[in-house]
Amino acid sequence: MFGRVSRVLFSASLLAILAGCNSLGFGGDKQPATDVTVAPQASSATAAAAPAGSLPPVIAGKCPQIVIRDEASVYHSYAKGAKDDPSQLMYQASLAQGTRSCSTDGANLKISVAVQGRLVAGPMGSAGTVTLPIHVSVLDGTTSLYDEPVNFQAQIPPGQSTAQFLFTDDRISVTGGSGGFVTVYVGFADETPKATKPTKGHTKKK
Repeated sequence: MFGRVSRVLFSASLLAILAGCNSLGFGGDKQPATDVTVAPQASSATAAAAPAGSLPPVIAGKCPQIVIRDEASVYHSYAKGAKDDPSQLMYQASLAQGTRSCSTDGANLKISVAVQGRLVAGPMGSAGTVTLPIHVSVLDGTTSLYDEPVNFQAQIPPGQSTAQFLFTDDRISVTGGSGGFVTVYVGFADETPKATKPTKGHTKKK
């Protein structure tokens, strides 16, 4: 269990990761994110003065909600090919809350997401680097606009059995004219590679 100061600092880093962005929100299963900052659209004069290639702000209402489904919010890895055996548990990871920001060039919508998570070593786990299979998708209703798995590496410090981590993805780009039912989903992938116990002090390659 982390102390109060650690939790405050980590929460601050989650918010700071997208500091200066035009819209932010927090979300979970069936609890879509709510915009807390709305930046006014730039006037034509301001836009003309903006550096070439820069992305003007997008109104908050056009920034899709981010959702972490309950069934995809927890990941378990087991040793020796075991499954659902608590005594063989190596690691348990969970995703808690997320935030996102959007910008547009008029044709495409660029979305950046950041999600806070927690990693706990089980009876067969230890401090070290752990690869977590995280899945990011963007749906317009039932139509897929973006679908990308990520092998994300989180680390438990030496002498510790738990750690918090911050997953970020700023590669998402969808058509700016997408419908009004666009949602960003973040969770652990359904099919994951078998985890192996990391060597202490070494980082596993993706």
